[in-house]
Formats: sequence, C-alpha cells, structure tokens
Amino acid sequence: MPDVATATGTVAVGRTPSVAVRLSIDSPERMTELGRGLAALLRPGDLVMLTGELGAGKTTLTRGLGAGLGVRGAVTSPTFVIARVHPSLGSGPPLVHVDAYRLGGGLDEMEDLDLDVSLPESVVVVEWGDGKVEELSDDRLHVVIDRVLAEGNGSGTDPLAVAEDDRREITLTGIGARWKDVDLASALA
Repeated sequence: MPDVATATGTVAVGRTPSVAVRLSIDSPERMTELGRGLAALLRPGDLVMLTGELGAGKTTLTRGLGAGLGVRGAVTSPTFVIARVHPSLGSGPPLVHVDAYRLGGGLDEMEDLDLDVSLPESVVVVEWGDGKVEELSDDRLHVVIDRVLAEGNGSGTDPLAVAEDDRREITLTGIGARWKDVDLASALA
C-alpha cells in the first residue's frame, strides 16, 4: 500500500467542512492499490474529482477504483469519448468515468453529459473536473495527484515518461457531510 500518510486533518473548503489525508505513492501498482482501497469507501451517489498533470496517474487510480468496485470493461482514459459507463458485475454501483480535459469551463457542456442523472445510482469519477463539476454535489472526494520528479529527471523530460523512482504525492480531501465521518486513512491500510 502507500508508503506514508504524512498528514491527516480537518480543513475548511469555503463554508463546507472537509477532511484531508496526504500520502506518498511510489509506483503505478501502488496507485492501483490505492484505487482499490478507496473503492471500499465509495457508494452510489459519490462524486470523485481527480486533479493532476498529464501522466500523474489519474487513470491508473481510476483503474483501481473500477477493479475495487467490480465493474465491467477495461478502465482506460475516456479522453476522446469524454465519458464511459462501466456497469457493475455484481451488486455494486456502476462507475461513470469522465475526462473533462477537452471541455470548456462552461457548466452547459457538463450538463450535456447528464451526470446529475447518473450520479444518484453511480460512482462518478471526473478527471480534470476542477471548476466544472462542483455544482453537481455539495459532497465530493477531491484527489490531487502531484508528480515528484526523481533526481536527474528534470523538467525538460517527457511529462508522460515515468521513471521507476518517480513518486506521487496524493492529497485526498473529503468535502461535505458525506465525508465528515469517513476514515480516509483506512484506504491506505
């Protein structure tokens, strides 16, 4: 599982209370494991926002979420189709995986996806959703993934090339009443 939970605490996001956990991930396999662990905390109606640069691991995390939720189909980046629905293979919720990268900041484009219709019975994961999907729910899990480049892997390298020793610093922030009493650190165990 992840190397270290470096900090846990309650923070304020606007007027909405939230809980944050920070951790370090050192491989794509561990990012997938984190997704599996988070899946155990998710339920129908949950909105998960993923933030991170290209190659940070957003889709890898979502792949782990899909495995943990037990959904059908390979979880891949929905960049060109914008959204994919992965039905549950069991009694769990479907996974709706959205890539909002190519969408403008307007709420109209997000409304065209009808995510508000899917949200009550699904787990909706939105990559690049900052400033685009917050209106869908007062409660959401915001996952920020920051790449920490290893020594000698400077900014001039390919942003999609991942060295074995590249780390990811992850901040999980549960926003709203839904996340108030959820132990996000349990996803790390």
